[in-house]
Order: sequence, then C-alpha cells, then structure tokens
Amino acid sequence: MLKAGVLGAGHLGKIHLRLLNQSNKYELIGFYDADAENAKRVAEEFGYTYFDTIEALIDAVDVVDIVTPTLSHYDCAKQAIKKGKHIFIEKPITNTVEEAETIRTLVAEHGVKGQVGHVERFNPAFIGVKEQIKNPMFIECHRLAEFNLRGTDVPVVLDLMIHDIDIILSVVNSPVKHISASGVSVVSETPDIANARIEFKNGCVANLTASRISLKNMRKTRFFQKDAYISVDFLEKKCEVVKMKDAPENPGDFDMILQNAEGLKKQIYFDNPEIQNNNAILDELETFADAINNNTKPIVTLHDGTEALRVANMIINQF
Repeated sequence: MLKAGVLGAGHLGKIHLRLLNQSNKYELIGFYDADAENAKRVAEEFGYTYFDTIEALIDAVDVVDIVTPTLSHYDCAKQAIKKGKHIFIEKPITNTVEEAETIRTLVAEHGVKGQVGHVERFNPAFIGVKEQIKNPMFIECHRLAEFNLRGTDVPVVLDLMIHDIDIILSVVNSPVKHISASGVSVVSETPDIANARIEFKNGCVANLTASRISLKNMRKTRFFQKDAYISVDFLEKKCEVVKMKDAPENPGDFDMILQNAEGLKKQIYFDNPEIQNNNAILDELETFADAINNNTKPIVTLHDGTEALRVANMIINQF
C-alpha cells in the first residue's frame, strides 16, 4: 500500500480523503489545509490526521494528492516532486501552461509519476464507448450546471469546459488548427457561459458549450463519424451507439433500412454497450497507484493535463 496524503480539505478534498481511506491500494496518512479552522473540523469529524505544515505531510507520504485551489497547484506540486514524491493533481493541472511544463520537467528529473484529475475519463458511460469512437469528424458538447459559488474564481472554461476539452483531445488524434470562441460574464467577474469551436488539422470540428448559470444540469457529448453516431451522457451515465452498415439483400421485417439519393441502402442498428457502474474518483486514484506500482504510464498524464490547459487558455484568450 502506498502512503498517501491530501493537500486541501474542501468539498472535493474531503471526497478524496474518504476514498483514499477506504482504498486497499493506499494507506491514508493524513492531510493539510491552509484554513486551520476547517482542518480542525475535518480532523474532529472524520478522524483523519491533520498536519500543521505542507512540508511535514509531504515528508510522511509516498503520494501527494493535490486538491487545493488551482493557484497553489504549482507550488504544492513543486515541493512534493523535489522531495521525490508522486503527485496526483486536480484539474486544471496548474494556473499557467508554463507552470505545467515546469512540473513535467521536474517529474522527469526526479523520476516520479504524475496524474491529472480529469475524472470524466473514468466515467462508465465514456469507458463503455471509447473503443468505438474512431476518427470522429464532428463533436458536440453541452456541459450546463446550476449556479454554485464554488468554482466562480475561475472562468467557466477552466471550471467546466476543460472536462470536455480533455475528452475531445483524448479521442481526436490531430493537432488543433483554429479556435473561435465567445464568453459572457453574467453573475461573476469571469465568463459564466462560453461557446468554443475547435477545428483540427484532420478536418474534425468540435463545438463546446459550457454554462454555470443554467436552470438544469446537463453533461452530454455526441460524436459523429463515418457510419456511426455515439452519444454519451456523463451525468446520467448512459450511452447510445447508432451504427450503419450495408443493407442485407433480403432485410427482415424489423430491419431499419435507409436509402440515399444515389440508391445506396444502409441498415441502421443499435450497438449499446453495457455500462459497468463505478466510482470514477476512486478509479482514477487507484489506477494511479497501479501506474506507480507497475511502473506504467498513468491514464491521464501530465502531458494530457498540460494540453487541455493549453487549449482552454486559447479559448479564454478569444474572449
């Protein structure tokens, strides 16, 4: 079991603490939180060990789980890496791409591993269909959330849209060619609703909308590719796969046959995979433990986190 410590005991930090505590791949050593009063409350309520300083916690563990505000990710990660500790770091990886690049360099120099908390990669609906997403040419994403004060310290692109940016970059094997975007601040100082169009060199186009001032929650992405339509509902953990193949010469009574203007006939059929329910946050933490123990590449690398941040910043710079 790897000894783990958590930096940050806010809403998400408490979830990480609980899951690390119940995991059989980690031994939870304790946590540090800059807010001493909050730290004391968490320690008293849940019985976790509270460390007075970041340094003391880092010294006591093998893996540092960074769940602090984004502005402090870089400093926390740098301290941990220089002491030879592996780092799990929540998204976005850092505040700037330059900081992210420095972290990647330090990890390589010190021979440790790092993973970024892009949790939607572990969503069972996405896992169920990701092998069927092959060369998508149009992608449409809607990530809408009801207003919550948490997260309003950063633009909605870094708060919400970055989830979809990471998913898209993981399935489109092509460099970004052009980005156009718009964003509007409604209730906070940074944009609360944003739309972006990402064009890739291979011709794929992704259209993303993110809002944190919606009346309902929605997290849906649709992938369109040759002879297939794939829909992923990240919120409801459901997926739908509609495929087309050449129509049989003698179709059955219930076969769905489509004929185009040229007379070409295609059969439409559904190929919906079975969804295996999971705890996505626990899975991302435990697969990181596997990567450390087996010396393999983490599922969401620091490079992945850096590229998602790079594209997010390109979008924000359009506002």
